[in-house]
Amino acid sequence: MNLALYVLRRLAISVPVLLIGTFLCFVMVANTGDPLGELRNKPGINPQAIADTEHKLGLDQSVFARYFTWLGHFLSGDWGISIAQGNALQPVAPKVMAAFKVTLELVLAASVLALVFGVLVGVLAAVKQYSIWDYLATTLAFLMFSMPIFCIAIVLKGYAIRLNGWVRDLGLADVLGDPWLRTTSPESLSATGIGDALAKYVGAFLLPTLSIMAITFAAYSRFQRASMLEVLDADYVRTARAKGVSNGRVIWRHAFRNALIPVMTLFSVNFGATVTGAIITETVFNWHGMGTLLVEAVNKNDPQVLMGWLVVIAASVVVANLVADLMYGILDPRIRVG
Repeated sequence: MNLALYVLRRLAISVPVLLIGTFLCFVMVANTGDPLGELRNKPGINPQAIADTEHKLGLDQSVFARYFTWLGHFLSGDWGISIAQGNALQPVAPKVMAAFKVTLELVLAASVLALVFGVLVGVLAAVKQYSIWDYLATTLAFLMFSMPIFCIAIVLKGYAIRLNGWVRDLGLADVLGDPWLRTTSPESLSATGIGDALAKYVGAFLLPTLSIMAITFAAYSRFQRASMLEVLDADYVRTARAKGVSNGRVIWRHAFRNALIPVMTLFSVNFGATVTGAIITETVFNWHGMGTLLVEAVNKNDPQVLMGWLVVIAASVVVANLVADLMYGILDPRIRVG
């Protein structure tokens, strides 16, 4: 019962946060420039045609009126149409959601893998503090932090091209695919069996996933190490050890859950940043996701697409924070009772 009330409270908080976020996004988009600038600069354009277009798109109304009109349409499933030259009259919703699906496939896998490996490495580094394992984990984390993500992506892409050559030389191209590690976005991933599907999936997603995973893995491992060291020094952990509880039970039963709470906070904050940060990775590997869509919308000053992009990102951040809040309640029952 307490958990249900806790979930309802968090949902009640998330709704107004999302509404405020969409309003701020709308105000920012409304002040990014004139979406009809290219139309106005056309020679011989009729001013009345411009005025009619402004009225049709609601650009002659106040920002508040336009926001509530947009919100009503958005909640009914109408995200508007693209007004950029070359994309005119294309519905925004399918365009944004198709791009978000591509990015989500990359970011979700990279975020989960980075969290799992980062937590494990951080726990082991804390338990074996000042050991060779701790020094190796610290060195790897700082190495990942110091390398820009585009540098990691380019290096991986270069080595993948060499590895694909070795696969051909070994005669494995028919089994793994040619090329196996794809350095550009695949058009399709049709497979004839589980093994073939796994090989093609790994070949298509491995490089961009590793690129996105590298920096977030470093952050999670460092946060988990610091959090675990703090918890291992807590009074209740020392008491458990004084009572003769085994070291493994102390670490995984008593310390691990509480040490995860700060990392879950970082995960919720990082998820939205990782989605937006995938712009660089998508550009390097030519994936047509949210990054490509954002650059296109900004260059063409397409407010409807920009608004759809921002709302999806804002919703992702709110959902990630909601999941983190729920995890707090699972990891520490005192949080949901309070």
